[in-house]
Amino acid sequence: MIFRRVADGRPYPDHGLTQRDWADVSPTQVHLADLTTTKTQLDLAHLLDEDSTYFGDLFAHCVAWEGELFLEDGLHRAVRAALQQRGMLHARVHTIQTAGSLS
Repeated sequence: MIFRRVADGRPYPDHGLTQRDWADVSPTQVHLADLTTTKTQLDLAHLLDEDSTYFGDLFAHCVAWEGELFLEDGLHRAVRAALQQRGMLHARVHTIQTAGSLS
């Protein structure tokens, strides 16, 4: 199993982050096995394209919410990492606080 689970869509509330906001989040390493995907389909041509991240962020985008880590952007990077036998991925992780965790 590559990912924790595969979800269809984002179950967490909208975080409202722009690409510039994401750029301010420092990247860290995450385990592929800890990630829940938010997309169920993968474009094979995009996966095999060496320049597919040329115009985008170099790091995947993850959202931590209610104890789960969701892969919001970067599915192709994560699958490439798995195909290369790497269990880790560099990603920017944004945490959404739940009402019960605000103190």
